[in-house]
Amino acid sequence: MFFGKLLPRDDNFFNMFNQHADHIVDAAHAFSNLVTHYSDLQLREKYHREVDSAEGSADRVTHEVNKALHKTFITPIDREQIHGLINTMDDVADLLQDSAETMALYDVRHMTEEITRLTDLSVKCCERVRDAVNLLGKIAEPSTAEAALKTCDEIDKLESDADRVMRSAMSKLFREEPDVREVIKLKAIYELLETITDKCEDVANLIEGVILENS
Repeated sequence: MFFGKLLPRDDNFFNMFNQHADHIVDAAHAFSNLVTHYSDLQLREKYHREVDSAEGSADRVTHEVNKALHKTFITPIDREQIHGLINTMDDVADLLQDSAETMALYDVRHMTEEITRLTDLSVKCCERVRDAVNLLGKIAEPSTAEAALKTCDEIDKLESDADRVMRSAMSKLFREEPDVREVIKLKAIYELLETITDKCEDVANLIEGVILENS
């Protein structure tokens, strides 16, 4: 009986991955709303709090996963894969919070078209991460594994789109913005937003590794 209690249900870690992915998407949507309603101070602060709340919820799931790793005798996938995946996912949530905080700390006065485009790509990446994570528990089915890999490819393409927007944004910023302070502020924001998509691609690469080793 005691040995049986040590054995986890196979879906325990996958359920926690799903919860974390949901919090990432919540944070992304809240950040997108912050950008959309940036000129309204009350709404800006409201959505900033929602980003913080979603990031805090994601942190708690990450803690639960890491704690479960120490208590679980047999895991459904490799321990290093679980550890790497949940902590890389948590980096995405952290970056969303960092982006909101940086806008507040730097007293960014208005949103640019480039911030809006990078935010949109970040949200789409986060949604695709959630979609891919939701499939992990069923990758033993070939059709599900194929669908997950396709979703990972979509994340890669979105990250490439964000790279192109980033390069264009930087070129425009240094050519057209006369205020050095604004250059510094916007450069930092652009870099953070592009890094969100980079980190989503890292999650996708980890998921691809899990699929290739376990499907």
